[in-house]
Order: sequence, then structure tokens, then C-alpha cells
Amino acid sequence: MTEITAAVLSASGEASVPYADSAPLALKTLTLDPPRPGELLVRIDAAGICHSDLSVINGDRPRPMPMALGHEAAATVLATGDADDAQFGVGDQVVLVFLPACGECVACASGRGYLCPNAAAANGEGRLMRGGRRLHDGSCDVHHHLGVSAFANHAVVDRRSAVKIDRDIPAETAALFGCAVLTGVGAVMNTAAVRPGESVLIYGLGGVGLAALLGALAAGAQPVTAVDPSPEKRALALELGAARAVAPEEASDLSKAEVVIETVGKAAVLAQAYAAAARGGRIITVGLPNPGEMLSIPALSLVAEGKTLAGSYMGSSIPSRDIPRYVALWRAGRLPVERLLTSISPLSEINGLMDRLATGAAIRQVVVP
Repeated sequence: MTEITAAVLSASGEASVPYADSAPLALKTLTLDPPRPGELLVRIDAAGICHSDLSVINGDRPRPMPMALGHEAAATVLATGDADDAQFGVGDQVVLVFLPACGECVACASGRGYLCPNAAAANGEGRLMRGGRRLHDGSCDVHHHLGVSAFANHAVVDRRSAVKIDRDIPAETAALFGCAVLTGVGAVMNTAAVRPGESVLIYGLGGVGLAALLGALAAGAQPVTAVDPSPEKRALALELGAARAVAPEEASDLSKAEVVIETVGKAAVLAQAYAAAARGGRIITVGLPNPGEMLSIPALSLVAEGKTLAGSYMGSSIPSRDIPRYVALWRAGRLPVERLLTSISPLSEINGLMDRLATGAAIRQVVVP
């Protein structure tokens, strides 16, 4: 076993804001089991902070407790659980992704590993794909967050949670490919299959929303428009190439779009996004609302207006296929994802960083253990 430091949440939905004062995440010394066959021991080099982490803290996404949070990261392989691993070796840089596909179920066999029920079950139970937990606080097991638990200096992950990339990519940039880019760009290129010249409207300009904006521009969409309450985020959207960026109260003045991407995770915003789609439009939602929220839309419009409403989990992505593609676009200057970085901070500041995320003051913050 190895001793590590990890940010552990003991109770979901109980901490009051500001989190800098209530400190729901405690930095603890845990013991980490060695990797089993099919697993990797990695050093976490950089981890991004995502609303999916915040949703566990505030109770919107109930998970078993205690749990070591974090699911978007770049890491270095330190050891493999297989003596003859032909894919991964010591020293490899990898992007960690939050849904390992089993490769054997109907969803995986049909090319939709992002809907793998076995991976979803493992994530929901806070365990790794091969069963059990590798994190321990004394005699108590600590659950894994989405198979990664990246708010730590080391982790053991299933090899299917890792995608190898070149070592020359800065870790703080590489980390964003594991969730923000995979989800946002994937929603545009995979789920919506945006074609050159199509109009795209994006609700929400967090890390995923701005990644979707970059993906829409890379796909040749015109015009690309965005809606967000933050003046700073709207200004960045314009700098990145958006034709227009408006506050929510101004959204009613926008022309209807052929593709609308909703990234906020609120049923009321999704209803607005649905209404903003043109006849025959495609509405793609990637946000994760509280499970109790319900969506109300005019049922007749689905047929009478020929609209399509689709969910997009992990950007309908196959990480081993799509991350190299997105990295290639980044190298070509067409996906400047480093522009999404708000700050790089030590792991010890994690609770205060959650406050900045909750108030919308940050886009993508990265912690370095």
C-alpha cells in the first residue's frame, strides 16, 4: 500500500456556503492499494474542477460517502497491474476520463461505450470497474469518484479510464480534454453532428459551454451565438470567435438556431433552449440537473416543428478515438482550450475554488497536487 493525500467528502448536501469556511472537502492521508491486473497506478499532475464535482458536494448528484472527489485530470503512469501491458508503460502521460467502457455489453458493441451500463453501475457505486475500492481511511473504504478520484497526488484507475497522449502537452491543458473538451466538443461534433454553415446557439459558458463554442467554430458553424449572465464569460466568447454573446434577458431577441446546446443543467434553461431552436432544429443537452427537476415542453412541437431533443453524455464520445482527434485540432490552433483556464492552484485551496465555481466566477480551475 501507498500513502497518499486526497480531498475527501464525508457528507453530500450538508455543507453551507461559503465552502471556504465550512470546508466540506478535507485533505486526508489515505492508503492506496497497488493496481490489480487491468489497472494503472498514476501520479496526478493536474486536475480540473467541474460542476460534476460541485454537484456531489451540494447534493444534486447523490453518491456514496465518504468519497475522494475529482474526475478530470492529466497524469503520469507509475506502474501497471499487468507485467506485459502493451499499451501503457511507466512514464506515459495520460488523460483520465470519467466513464470507462467495459467493451463487452450491447452498448459498447454498438459503438456507444458512453452508455455502458457496467461503467455507469461502477460509477454509481463508487467502485472501480474490476470491483471494490482501492482507497482506505484506516479500516474504512473510501469511494472513487467516477473511477478517477483526481483531487489527490496519486490514484489507481482502470486502464480503460486512461488515454495516452504525447508528453509535450502541458498537464494543465491536457487535463481539460478528459471532461470539458470531451463533453463540450463531443456534443457538437458527435451528438449534434454540426455541419459547416449551420447556426449554433449555446446556453451556458462554463468550461463545457466554452468548449462547445470552440467545437462549433472548429466544425465551421456560422453564426455561433452564446447566452450567459457573466459579462466576463461573454467577453471571452466574443474573443474566441462568437458572433454574439448576450445575457439571458436578451436571449429573446436572438434568431432561432439550427442547433442549440444547453450546458447549464437547469430544466428551466433547457426549456428556453428548446424554444430557441428553429423548425427542424436539434436541441442537445449536456447539463446535469437535480434529479427532482422536470422538463415541460409543448408536446405537439416535436412533430409539428420537427424538432429533435437529445441528451449527450460525455459528448457521445469514444475517448480513445476522440481525445487524439481533439488534441490534433488543438495542435492546429483550432481548439485553443488553454484559453478556458481560469487559474492553477494548489490542492489545499480546493474548498475556496469550489466557491468560485458555484458563483460562476470561474471557467476551468486546475489544481496541482
